[in-house]
Amino acid sequence: MTENTLAVLLTDPSCTERAEALAAEMSCPLLTAAEETDRFEVLLQVGLDGLSLQATGKKAPGAIKADFLAGATAHRRKFGGGKGQMIAKAVGVKGGVRPQVLDVTAGLGKDAFVLATLGCDMTLVERAPVIHALLKDGLERAAEDWDVAEIVDRMQLHHANSIEWMQAQHAAGESYQVVYVDPMFPHNDKSALVKKEMRVFRPVVGDDTDAEQLLEAAIAIAENRVVVKRPRKAPTIGDRAPSFQLEGKSSRYDIYTLKKLV
Repeated sequence: MTENTLAVLLTDPSCTERAEALAAEMSCPLLTAAEETDRFEVLLQVGLDGLSLQATGKKAPGAIKADFLAGATAHRRKFGGGKGQMIAKAVGVKGGVRPQVLDVTAGLGKDAFVLATLGCDMTLVERAPVIHALLKDGLERAAEDWDVAEIVDRMQLHHANSIEWMQAQHAAGESYQVVYVDPMFPHNDKSALVKKEMRVFRPVVGDDTDAEQLLEAAIAIAENRVVVKRPRKAPTIGDRAPSFQLEGKSSRYDIYTLKKLV
């Protein structure tokens, strides 16, 4: 991340203390709406409605935030297809089986929220400070809503380097039934198919260049299986072949089985 990549933008004076704390945590400038913001690629906006990430410049997509109460995430919770969804099949949800899942690339928590909705206990790890802040904010707002508070209660968030965190957990004798991995995939930023979120995230997060190490750490700590989400036509991670794959229209799941889920 370069010097002028990120700034915290205060949009409401009543949130000054929170904005100051975030700017210190991110080691970046704190701006107000009256100041020039275009010299920064991305703005972490702090206001009464929570946190959002906004790219600057011409044709920049709209702001990104972790929102479990409205939009696509809420629609998927209500009408997403339940345990018949491909992600549910990938992690092994079936009958009375609701595996304990460690999501080591939490992002905005969308996939974890789907699995928590289905009854899985979720442990989430996110290493990028900006993304962790967005997700933490989204979970805190959702926890105050009676309609989803029980779901959010099944989602425990950690801010850490996932590889180091898993290695430490493994050394302490901890394990998880399923480990879920969805690394940032390198691609051409000029492609019209690049998702809005990726266009905003990439300047502050970059690609996951350590995906092979992430997979190996996941396999070491998993009891039953590791599930890797990939673009449908992307190569597998490293030389380790998955046990089987589930393929959709735009993405697929590479499943590395270790022991049967019961």
